[in-house]
Amino acid sequence: MIITDKSIIITLAVPVFLLLIVIEYLYGLKVGKNNYKLSDTFTSLGLGLMSRFPPMLNIGLQGAAFVYVGSYLNLKLLPLDSPITWIVGFLLYDLSYYWMHRMHHEIKILWATHSVHHHGEEYNLSTALRQTSTGWLWKWIFYIPMIMVGVPGEVFVTVAGINLVYQFWVHTKHIGHLGILEKIFITPMNHGVHHAKNAEYIDANYGGVFIIWDRMFGTYIPERSDIKPVYGTVKPLNSWNPIWANFQVFYQMVQDTIHTKKLSDKFKIWYGPTSWRPADVIENNPNQVTVSLTKKYNPPLTNEQKIFGVFQIFSIVILAATVILTVSSQTYQETSIFGLIFVLTVILISSILQNKENSFNIQLFVSSGLILLIFSGSAVSSSLLASQVIMVHALINVLYIGIGIPIQRYSLKESVN
Repeated sequence: MIITDKSIIITLAVPVFLLLIVIEYLYGLKVGKNNYKLSDTFTSLGLGLMSRFPPMLNIGLQGAAFVYVGSYLNLKLLPLDSPITWIVGFLLYDLSYYWMHRMHHEIKILWATHSVHHHGEEYNLSTALRQTSTGWLWKWIFYIPMIMVGVPGEVFVTVAGINLVYQFWVHTKHIGHLGILEKIFITPMNHGVHHAKNAEYIDANYGGVFIIWDRMFGTYIPERSDIKPVYGTVKPLNSWNPIWANFQVFYQMVQDTIHTKKLSDKFKIWYGPTSWRPADVIENNPNQVTVSLTKKYNPPLTNEQKIFGVFQIFSIVILAATVILTVSSQTYQETSIFGLIFVLTVILISSILQNKENSFNIQLFVSSGLILLIFSGSAVSSSLLASQVIMVHALINVLYIGIGIPIQRYSLKESVN
């Protein structure tokens, strides 16, 4: 059997990730260097949990492609029982990751999927979880050579999981220079440079575990003492909406493709350099972006929104974990519906955190509808644990919005009077 999916390793690591996020948050408060924002953290977690659903639903060609290459184009140079295979597999994966990562910063259509991870304007452990839901489109292509030379599926999945788990801890500002280790490994300092949008730091430090690839191929940039990294993308997202986060760059590319007149430019928009745009588009639809190194997107929240937002951070984790861990008891249709419900939930909550008009009322209406949907058992079985968790979550939303918020507003009004 050819094993190609590392999702189970990532899923099992999530509880540890969440614990470390809490620890980092508390540590930041203690030392007076907290860099967590409620809305930003919710968005990172929401995007990360959303990204688990496509592989769970077997969306994409990765599995089929890996099985075909492993069965018919496999040179079988690396036996499973050899320790050398594991070492070579680990190094090959990180080298493949380097080129995959680098190309996702240098080619526009690839950047369109990867940009999600860079939208965050805070640099903390939750940023590591801010992942795209469209990576299944083509990331796998860069790992085909590993399967061709004979890296066994068990080795591939294991080293891929270790590689991604390693990358979690480097998303923090609380760890400074690590001396000689920074010459060999990716560390919080050199990966922080990778996330910076300063002109001096753009497009650098692509390795997953090892920084040696960047040193070999000329993409290594150290953090300078006179230039503090400022995080985010050159064109800011300015939104907490997970759908817009996943498709902002795609939308811009479609718009430029429509407006440019030259046929060759219509193709270059998709496969050219990340920052390139046709001359006629720039002239007629400039859409110029001024890079701000001081201003961050963070709409102010009322106490009602803060209470609701904190509750939702824990809620979406419980919702997603329940669906993922009980997937074996669900039909494909039920898992798909749960995924859609989760995405809708994240969208609605992000609207509330963005102060969208009538967002609480829309949430109340949708939550009421979900209660009826689950209770009826028409689309998903009401006996499933995931169904019951969704119903409880929806019920709490209804009670808070329908009763809790009016009571808070009445109490505030009385205290003022």
